Amino acid sequence: MPQLSLHTPIGDLTLSEEDGAIVALDWGWGRDQTETPLLLRAREQLHDYFDGLRVTFDLPLEPAGTPYRRRVWQALCAIPPGETRSYADIARSAGGSPRAVGGANAANPIPILIPCHRVVATNGFGGYSGGDGLPTKRFLLDLESRMLVRPIQAALL
Repeated sequence: MPQLSLHTPIGDLTLSEEDGAIVALDWGWGRDQTETPLLLRAREQLHDYFDGLRVTFDLPLEPAGTPYRRRVWQALCAIPPGETRSYADIARSAGGSPRAVGGANAANPIPILIPCHRVVATNGFGGYSGGDGLPTKRFLLDLESRMLVRPIQAALL
């Protein structure tokens, strides 16, 4: 399976591709590095994201998971950048319970691209299993909020 890694403000990330789709994004540097057109495009889009130039991704994603988890991940992709939804909100749209949504989030094989960081608890911030945990989640949410505010501020000048 082709893999390509990149350095980011939240640590090294490795993208994996299978059959023309991104199937995983993992923390850490991958052993093998293969520059396929899709992985190069994904790396470029992630660099743009972390540079504050992009809030959405245009990549084919094929996460492996149960039908329920895939429904949850689809619901996550519908959360607009810079916004959050509660685990209960996602449970209402995808079915199941808030705890089941949390389990699907924790099993998300393509974090950031499938934005599980945009899901928060109704009474707090919730958890995050990627990178350094909650500091990584806060960083991603703050990054997206700053990107969305910048165009509005520029229009006011």
